[in-house]
Amino acid sequence: MVAQEIEFKVLRYKQGQSAPSHQTFRVKCDENTTVLVALQDIRRDQDGTLILRHSCHHASCGTCGMRINGREELGCVVKVLDLGTPTVTVEPMRNMPLISDLVVDMGPFYDRFNSAGMPFIRESEFLDEAEVAEGIEAYQRCENCIECNLCVSACPIMGTDPTYLGPAALAAAWRVVEEPRGLDSKPLFDWVDSENGCWRCHVAYECNEACPSGVYPGDKIMSLRRELTKRKFRRLFGR
Repeated sequence: MVAQEIEFKVLRYKQGQSAPSHQTFRVKCDENTTVLVALQDIRRDQDGTLILRHSCHHASCGTCGMRINGREELGCVVKVLDLGTPTVTVEPMRNMPLISDLVVDMGPFYDRFNSAGMPFIRESEFLDEAEVAEGIEAYQRCENCIECNLCVSACPIMGTDPTYLGPAALAAAWRVVEEPRGLDSKPLFDWVDSENGCWRCHVAYECNEACPSGVYPGDKIMSLRRELTKRKFRRLFGR
């Protein structure tokens, strides 16, 4: 396929500016050009001050989360020409403090995980016979969530209530409930059974649509609600 010249409207912001604004670039894209590659081309060839975050280029690390034409996506897997539009608008994720251009502060995202006091990344119990690589104390079992923040960006509640625990942390809580591995789940249920916990969700399921890893946070939040309801009925009727 012959390369096409595509217009990119990229949101720009530097510390000290009164407000963000869009800047337009033109990039030649072929059938294999992803949005992330196009942005890297802009940074290399047109404006070296463009700030973006990336790493693996194959949807494993979650660092290139952004909004592309109004949707939460990983820039590394969205092919420009597949969007079918002459103009591609690229903006940073929502509901997190903006640092610069397409980079947001992920601190509040991780703070929500840490506030539970539960180990969402746990040592693996598998492959006991495997030799641990030099410099690593133990293997860790990472869950499906790649911590990209796309679900938090897409969540309409996160935009109006900064105290909401959010879909990523609540989905992680349900994974621990499903597989407690000796942990006492009561503190975890107390954590999610709160005004800013799983009952704050309005069941928009935008988080499910945004998730690139099949975690389906909205479904996990509903599972937490069902389990909490069962536990309350058991206490009420002494069962």
